Amino acid sequence: MNLAVKDIRHNLGRFLLTSLGIGMLLMIVMGMVGIYRGLIQDATLLIDRIGADIWVVQLNTKGPFAEVSRVPKSLLDRVAVVPGVREAREFVYHTIQREKDGRSLRMGVLGLSWPTDKGQWLPLIAGRPIGQSHFEMIADRKLGLHIGDRLELGHDVYTVVGITEGMVTSGGDGLAFFTVNDAQAVQFHVPGEAVRLERAARAERAATSDIGYTQPSVLSKAAGPSSAIPALGPPQLSAVIASLQPGTDYSSIKAIIGGWSDVSVYARDEQRQFMLKGTVEMAKKQIGLFTVLLTVISAIIMALILYTLTMEKVHDIALLKLIGAPNHVILSMILEQAFLLGAFGFGLAYAFGGRVFPNFPRRVILLNDDLVLLAVIVGLISLLSSILGIWKALQIDPNEALSG
Repeated sequence: MNLAVKDIRHNLGRFLLTSLGIGMLLMIVMGMVGIYRGLIQDATLLIDRIGADIWVVQLNTKGPFAEVSRVPKSLLDRVAVVPGVREAREFVYHTIQREKDGRSLRMGVLGLSWPTDKGQWLPLIAGRPIGQSHFEMIADRKLGLHIGDRLELGHDVYTVVGITEGMVTSGGDGLAFFTVNDAQAVQFHVPGEAVRLERAARAERAATSDIGYTQPSVLSKAAGPSSAIPALGPPQLSAVIASLQPGTDYSSIKAIIGGWSDVSVYARDEQRQFMLKGTVEMAKKQIGLFTVLLTVISAIIMALILYTLTMEKVHDIALLKLIGAPNHVILSMILEQAFLLGAFGFGLAYAFGGRVFPNFPRRVILLNDDLVLLAVIVGLISLLSSILGIWKALQIDPNEALSG
């Protein structure tokens, strides 16, 4: 009979409890790796989904996902006429936090370049794309909104017409999609009293300047809406994105747009790298450190458990040696117990993780390659953990079986 299996049956409760503890540790390790994969997908989700070939952003910035970027609306027309550009679109992105029904609602706001972009590319699970230029929005399911819900943002009320799934920001917050004009209205909204005070301040500055004395009509414009003052331009965009015609060389586009003194231009892969090296890099280091620590802790615990099990079998091992059992029989028993402990722990981790991870607030993605690598690591841990028990077994004197 297999000695390892017989010993496990004799101590079944302890073996199962130990496997459960190892499984919980391995589940956390598995979850850490999955969270890291989820961070990568969340960080690059919009860049990949939008599918733009180039991103034109404020000079010397890395784009709207990495830092604040402001470009004028006139940039859209400049990019659209560059040879090789098939389509240019406006892009507005920012994050807001509001209250709805007594709960905090934090969302990423993305402006769609209406009417070119109505959100047809979004993974809708209910509703429809945006059908008019104002007062409609598409929300991700994570925001807890439903079709027909009305959300007051600034001076306006927006109706939810579509629901997406899996569209989140790099921070894990749900995304909401508006037209560019509505997204800017939300972004640059100020209270009515602040508007009144700003208009009064503009009128006072105009009245005390030379132009106020020579052109009294300027005073009435200064006290009116900002849109009526030619010197004040419309709200700025976060970026201009563009798709290239088939066969167009990116380097030629970069040479043209990169020569403009007010903007920087990046390819899609460059935008992805900015996200991965910025937002994800620090999280990667932290998660990696925790993963290594938990792996080492798992190895130490397994080594101590196997050593303890070996110490409890000192008399049995001595008796086996006394009757002439070769060392490889004893060593194989300890090794088999170590591998069975690791295998049961890994199986429990995978089973529990499959039920627990979908309920995490952040996306957890388990790739087959990661699971195979983790299984190999668990095998190595099992092998290394058995060394202490094997060493103790080799030190046992067969005469100890006669000591009672």
